[in-house]
Amino acid sequence: MGDAVIELLARRRIIGDGDRKVSDLNVEAKKYVTAVSQSAAVERLLPHLSAEEEAIFKYGRNAKGVHVPKSASAIDYRRATGLECLFGHLYLAGNMTRAEELFDIAYEGGND
Repeated sequence: MGDAVIELLARRRIIGDGDRKVSDLNVEAKKYVTAVSQSAAVERLLPHLSAEEEAIFKYGRNAKGVHVPKSASAIDYRRATGLECLFGHLYLAGNMTRAEELFDIAYEGGND
């Protein structure tokens, strides 16, 4: 769920930046949803989380039975899983305003 929320917010940002071909949109959107980019976003985001949000992030990060793909380190993958857990929780709680705020902090200045 959280990965879809992050991708939706990424695509909205990219579309807002101007006209793009669909293929370019897909390439740009993928930059936001890799484990490595999400792990880097966590670094920028952690100081801005409430205690409850941090607990939700840690719950997702520490989930057992996570299969780590070859494209990411275990640390990056777990942190990305925690981030997706947080964004999924915010969506399900009906708090998209907060999800958008956190997305803007996490990906301030784009995701180059």
